[in-house]
Amino acid sequence: MTVANARASLVDVARTLGVAPSTVSRAFNHPQLLKPETVAAVHAEAERLGYVPNRHARALITGRTGAVGLIVPDITNPFFPKLARAAQRAGEQHGLAMFIAETNYDPEQERRQIATMAPQAEGVIVASSRLPHDELTLIAERTRLVLINTDAPGLSRVLISARDALRAGVDHLVAHGARRLCYVGGPARSWAESERRATVEAAVAAYRLPLVQLRDESGTYNEARALAERVVDAEADAVIAYDDVVAHGVLDGLYVRGVRVPQDVALLGCDDALPIQTHPRMSTIRFPSAEAVRAAMALVVADGDLVDKRIEVHGVLEMRETTP
Repeated sequence: MTVANARASLVDVARTLGVAPSTVSRAFNHPQLLKPETVAAVHAEAERLGYVPNRHARALITGRTGAVGLIVPDITNPFFPKLARAAQRAGEQHGLAMFIAETNYDPEQERRQIATMAPQAEGVIVASSRLPHDELTLIAERTRLVLINTDAPGLSRVLISARDALRAGVDHLVAHGARRLCYVGGPARSWAESERRATVEAAVAAYRLPLVQLRDESGTYNEARALAERVVDAEADAVIAYDDVVAHGVLDGLYVRGVRVPQDVALLGCDDALPIQTHPRMSTIRFPSAEAVRAAMALVVADGDLVDKRIEVHGVLEMRETTP
């Protein structure tokens, strides 16, 4: 019977490669300590032989589970699948599996997901948390916790900022004739919403122009589509939306009311989730989601205790067909 036909061991992989068993162990547990070509060779040989690391046994011996949890509020929102994919790839680079769950924006569900994941994972990354700051602080005392898009002082967090790109977007709209702008916001408890709303308010105020403010609290296409009537009633000539889902709803709502985009009303989305799925193609802000997730993963896997660390990554303005 060949090794490939039996249950292969770590020693079998090491022997066929002519390396020490510790090298094979590092390739799975601490790949950052080896050359990328060595890690690739170990993984390829392990796959050929049918060797699968016993994560449960490793957890008992080392206290490390070989997995990281990712919790998002809404997996159907086009922004979060991209985030999840980036997290899985970042995890693979560190030899880690990913657990992914959603909360449907429900704080109680978020608590349950964290409580379930924490004992099974080396750390938990939570995107757009809805829990209060003091509760997150308590969770971080017993769980290796990293936040994305929640600015909680004292905790490790990565913020995907639209600030600079939104300012540039307002500048562009005004330079092309916008004189009555409308901001259609999203969920009130979202850090991203508060940053985007405050940025638009300040940028428009600097031009001494009026700003109409509406809110799509559910963050859904249907609610945004219905809000298009209020955009028309407000006689806005430019709309900035909380995200591309909201922007898409406004776009279709304007269309059925005979309003042309961008000829009658310019429209700017945010997050680059739907640019090739709209007609005309959405002008928006593209976010470096993969960079944000890699930064969060690096915090999770770093040696030592997590400290108060605030990392910002910044979006880039992408002008397409819904703006002049």
